[in-house]
Amino acid sequence: GVVRFVMEATSKVVEVIVSGKLRGQRAKAMKFCDGYMIKTGHAGQVYTDSAVRHVLLRQGVIGIKVSIMLPHDPEGRTGPSMPLDDAVTIHEPKEEAPPVDEAPVY
Repeated sequence: GVVRFVMEATSKVVEVIVSGKLRGQRAKAMKFCDGYMIKTGHAGQVYTDSAVRHVLLRQGVIGIKVSIMLPHDPEGRTGPSMPLDDAVTIHEPKEEAPPVDEAPVY
């Protein structure tokens, strides 16, 4: 459904929360997730895009909250250009000059 469609459209994480009178008189909340959502810190504010809508039905109001975590984009077109904090890059070691043999001082 919706979660798979969003995940195929270059998204990393999707979270859909539907709450209200879903079945019967009692209000419930159902959560549908795919991936690992980062919600805290500066990366949570920069990488996540969320929207909330209210649907007015005869029984009552149903709330739908959708949060999408955008992928890293170095150019900043489809996502933030700032890399995540846990992204680790390993650089090749620098070439060192061979040690010079010096005469011992007595």
